[in-house]
Amino acid sequence: MRQYIYKTIIAVIAIIVIFEFTIGKEISQINDKIDTFGSKEGRKKIISSLKKEIKKANEKENYLDEEERELIKDFIIKIKKEINLN
Repeated sequence: MRQYIYKTIIAVIAIIVIFEFTIGKEISQINDKIDTFGSKEGRKKIISSLKKEIKKANEKENYLDEEERELIKDFIIKIKKEINLN
């Protein structure tokens, strides 16, 4: 009976340790990101990084490469045809 109790305790401790090193880490990272969105400073930081990215995008001459242009053009043509059918 003692061995069963010892094995059970060791198994429970092992499961807790494994959980903390795997899933627990991921959960804490997600919570940190959620806290960033929740705080005023975090939102300011996100807004400033978005502004920087928009400025960099505005400085580029072309937003899309040739393949992306073709894909979007074909998609828009397809949507126009579908709208005209109705």
